[in-house]
Amino acid sequence: MKATVLHGDCASLLDQQNTAWGHVDLTFLDPPFNQDKGYNEWDDNMPEAQYWRWMGDVCKKIYHRTTSGGAIYFMQREKKTESVLRCLRESGWTFQNLIIWKKKTSAVPGMHRFGKHYQIIAFATKGERPRVFHRLRINPPLPAGYKYERENGMFLTDVWDDIRELTSGYFAGDEALRDVEGNRLHKQQTPIQLLLRIILSSTNPGDIVLDPFSGSGTTLVVAEQLGRESIGVELDKVNVKIIEERLAEQREADDISNLFKDYECTPDLETIWGRTKSRTAVTPTQGKLFESNPNRI
Repeated sequence: MKATVLHGDCASLLDQQNTAWGHVDLTFLDPPFNQDKGYNEWDDNMPEAQYWRWMGDVCKKIYHRTTSGGAIYFMQREKKTESVLRCLRESGWTFQNLIIWKKKTSAVPGMHRFGKHYQIIAFATKGERPRVFHRLRINPPLPAGYKYERENGMFLTDVWDDIRELTSGYFAGDEALRDVEGNRLHKQQTPIQLLLRIILSSTNPGDIVLDPFSGSGTTLVVAEQLGRESIGVELDKVNVKIIEERLAEQREADDISNLFKDYECTPDLETIWGRTKSRTAVTPTQGKLFESNPNRI
């Protein structure tokens, strides 16, 4: 399926009357968290009120681009939960779930409060009910004290504690993008498994997936393999080049086929998965695409 990479500011691009956008079926919204991170082309230390006005504007524009019943998954820090839910509500979205993505590495300790060990992902829809929602079944290890094995797995809940984040150092594993010297290319890289779960839950093959803050391009990489069309917007020219190269030549670490077994208890999984045998090249639609890097990442 087609993966479209747009270079620019998502709020401005969402305003453009571009027929290539069509109607979006699913958005994964993982913006800068306004934590004063060192982004190349973004001020990550905005006044709090200004930041949330900006987020509200982005959410409204995505809402207008979204088909009836389409979904949004908005990821943020746990301390910003109230702001996220207000932002979605005021821009028209209907709240469905607050997903807890529990981290597998050590919790961040606090001097005056409990250590932080999760991020939130707010799942909301355009309208009261989702157009698409697949009730996925997984079969994680039994908790201590359970007597009997499950016969057919269990329905996915709103606590996701089986997906490892791509932390720095050893725990990042092979999936982390690195340069030829082994340095991380994107320290906030989202894991393949997280986007796989979101896209499988809320889309069908052929649907359109949007990522307005594409970063390293994980959303597009997963959507393409699942037979979904995708649109990624990224402000940083370096990240755009990373996405282009990642899509042009699939790495073994990006292959989702070995994750099929994680959902094998789900009825009609083959249909939901939408496996395709051939890959499609990236489509340039905004600005200059970068040349391929001879030092493959």
